[in-house]
Amino acid sequence: MNNEYQTHLVVDYGYIINAALPVVGYTTTITNAICSSHSHPRAQLIYATSGVMNVVIKNEIWVVNPLQGLWIPEGLEHQVSFQQNVNLYSIFIDPSFTNNLPTNSFSFDISSFLKQLLFKIVSFDDDKDITLSQRKIMDVFLDELTLIEPSSTFLPTSNHIQLKNVIALLINDVSSKYTIDYYADLSCMSSRTLSRLFIKELGMNFSDWRIRLKLLEAIKRLGEKQSIKEIAFDLGYETTSAFIFMFKKNLGKTPSNYILENKINEIF
Repeated sequence: MNNEYQTHLVVDYGYIINAALPVVGYTTTITNAICSSHSHPRAQLIYATSGVMNVVIKNEIWVVNPLQGLWIPEGLEHQVSFQQNVNLYSIFIDPSFTNNLPTNSFSFDISSFLKQLLFKIVSFDDDKDITLSQRKIMDVFLDELTLIEPSSTFLPTSNHIQLKNVIALLINDVSSKYTIDYYADLSCMSSRTLSRLFIKELGMNFSDWRIRLKLLEAIKRLGEKQSIKEIAFDLGYETTSAFIFMFKKNLGKTPSNYILENKINEIF
């Protein structure tokens, strides 16, 4: 196990090819750092007990906080940035054990059971041969990974120059109430053209994409333990109830229940 304070992530564990070592655990604390784009032959599960990470995979942005985990298949290029103090936990899975595991990246609500398995594996001593009981824990962990289901908490992006500029404006002002006409004028195009670009490049319309942006920002702030009222007004909602309605409509639960479920998970 490696547990130290540092400014950039060491990913050597991701390159270990050894079927006798199905999973390798790693934990550290990272502050205001960026791990440059990379890939490794081992699949990876990322989780943080505190702090927030932004993970960029292809043209998608994922926000990872204490409410969720992120799954990254083997060989998939990704970049990770760490905001403030992030208590990182990561598990790397040997390629010989990933046949039944998901082949696409996604964030997911991490169960209390999977958390405890993760913590246990991270505590193993990597310098010693794994014991029978440790191998059994690893097998259960791998079985649990086959059950994880993706959430909708990712944000598609694009390299299209005009659309990229609009996306940057929206991300930099999540409370904005400007219509698509405003951003179309700034980009010297018609609102119809910009609308078509959103659907073609991002797979959703302007309104849905902006809601997704607000949803990700809300989840990030919930992980930072900000109040629901504060989050609602910072995201441009005139009332807390309007924000709660948006959150429940998209995630099937209120922000309070989302937080409560995570606190219950921490008990077990």
